[in-house]
Amino acid sequence: MKKISILVPCYNEEENVVAMSNALVDELTTYLPHYDYEIVFIDNDSQDNTRPLIREICRQNARIKAIFNAKNFGQFNSPYYGLCQTTGDCTVMYCCDFQDPIEMLPQIVKEWEKGAKLVTCIKTQSEENKIMRFFRTIYYKLIKKMSTVDQIEHFTGFGLYDKSFTKVMSELKDPTPFLRGVVAELGYKRVSIPYTQQKRRAGKSHNNFFTLFDGAMLSFTSYTKVGLHLVTFAGMVLSCLSFLAGLGYLIYKILYWDRFTTGIAPVIIGMFFFNAIQLLFIGFVGEYVMSINTRVMNRPLVIEEERLNFEKEEDVAYESK
Repeated sequence: MKKISILVPCYNEEENVVAMSNALVDELTTYLPHYDYEIVFIDNDSQDNTRPLIREICRQNARIKAIFNAKNFGQFNSPYYGLCQTTGDCTVMYCCDFQDPIEMLPQIVKEWEKGAKLVTCIKTQSEENKIMRFFRTIYYKLIKKMSTVDQIEHFTGFGLYDKSFTKVMSELKDPTPFLRGVVAELGYKRVSIPYTQQKRRAGKSHNNFFTLFDGAMLSFTSYTKVGLHLVTFAGMVLSCLSFLAGLGYLIYKILYWDRFTTGIAPVIIGMFFFNAIQLLFIGFVGEYVMSINTRVMNRPLVIEEERLNFEKEEDVAYESK
C-alpha cells in the first residue's frame, strides 16, 4: 500500500489547526481510502495555543505527527525541513490557513499516479488583496526575466513532491534554501495545476513587508546575476559620463574663461546623485555577500525541540555537516 504524507507548516494557527486536521483526515479517508497516510505538522515556535491543540490531535490519531521547532527559523527553512522529514512515497504540502483547497488532493495524487514526480499548483486567481496580487505578479515577472533558472510564476510551494525529489532536497545541504527556486532548478517531469487561492479561514497572515522583502532578496541573490552585472555596467557608464562632463566643462572654461561660471550647484547635485547610486549598489552587493556568508556558516536548517508520534528509529533526514 502506497503512503501519502501531508505536510502542514504552521505558526500561530490556533483557529485553524484542528479544522485543518479534520478536513485532511476526512479527505484522505473518503476519497483516497486505498492509501496509507501520515499528516505532519511542523510548528515554527507558535506563541498562541497551537501547540497544545496539536498535542491533543496527535494523542487522538497516531497517524498525525508533529515537529516542534526550538525557535522560529523563518518561513522558508521550516517547510523545507519538514518536507525532508516525511516518510511517505509522496508528500503534499498545505498551508494551515485553508488558502490551499483541500478538495484538490485527489486530483494532485492522480497526476502523481500518472508519473509526475512534481505537481505544482499555480495561483491563476486569488481572493487576496488585489494590490498585493498586483505587486506579486510584478515580482514574479521580474524574477523570471532576470533569473538564470526558469522560475515558476505564482507557485507558493503548494503541491506534491515525490519521495525521490525530497531525497534530492535532503542531500542539498543548503542552510538557506528557497523551495520555489529549488523546484524550478532541479525539478523533473513537472505537472502544473491551476487553482484559485481562497481567503484565510480564520486569523491573519503573518507576512509583512520585511518578510516579503526577505523572500524576494533570497530568490534574487540565489538565482540572478543581474544585480552584480547592473553594478558593473552602471559603474562603467557613469564613469564615462562623468569623464565626458568634466572634459566638457574644462574645454568650455578654457574657451570662455572670462564668461563661464559654473557655480557650486552642479557639484552638489552631482555629489548627491553619485552617492545615492553608490549606496544603492553597495546594498546590492551587500545582499549577495550576506547570502554567501549565511551559506558559508552552514548552520542547520532547524533545531527541533520535540517530536510527536514519530518512531524512535526514524532518523532526522536532513543534517548540516
